[in-house]
Amino acid sequence: PPELSILSNCSPSQLEGLCSFLQLSTCPEPFLVRFCSWLLALTPDLSYTSAAVLAEQLFLRRVLSLAQPPSRHLMAALASFCSKYSHPFCRVLVAAVLQEPGEGAEQTKLMCELVEECLEPHSVQLVLSQVLEVPLSERLLPVLQAVLGRQEVLPAELLDLLVRALCQQAPAFVTSLNYAKLVAAVLTAYQSQVS
Repeated sequence: PPELSILSNCSPSQLEGLCSFLQLSTCPEPFLVRFCSWLLALTPDLSYTSAAVLAEQLFLRRVLSLAQPPSRHLMAALASFCSKYSHPFCRVLVAAVLQEPGEGAEQTKLMCELVEECLEPHSVQLVLSQVLEVPLSERLLPVLQAVLGRQEVLPAELLDLLVRALCQQAPAFVTSLNYAKLVAAVLTAYQSQVS
């Protein structure tokens, strides 16, 4: 709809107010899919800041409250949004999921699925750098495994950070099968760079 061009002209605070007025954070998921498809057709593209505000308003509450696997509508909306605005999406959502205390099993599975199927290579690297900024935990190991499963060439500095994190935090994962698999994957994929 032509009215959506207003999204490109709003300041971040105006956009937050508009999202609140339209109740986008609680709109039905089928509408969310349609709204995200409209965002893809929007010209010009949203600014980074506007896309970050929309990522927060559209998805943050839904993702953090997941207690079971996301619906196909939510996954379709996430995939659609990520196809064009994956960088602001990762900055907002991945950061929030990483800061959440507790198990967050569904959130971890969702991050793995997004890494494996939706995110562009530069966004996968962003996810990796964000994960490495927090202390590793058992629930984050599958996310790192998903990043390695993409078989992207990692920049030397990111690979170095990953190897250091794995070495420094090894004592905490003495009995972890996931940790052992992760180390094996790193050694297999990057054996020439890891001494």
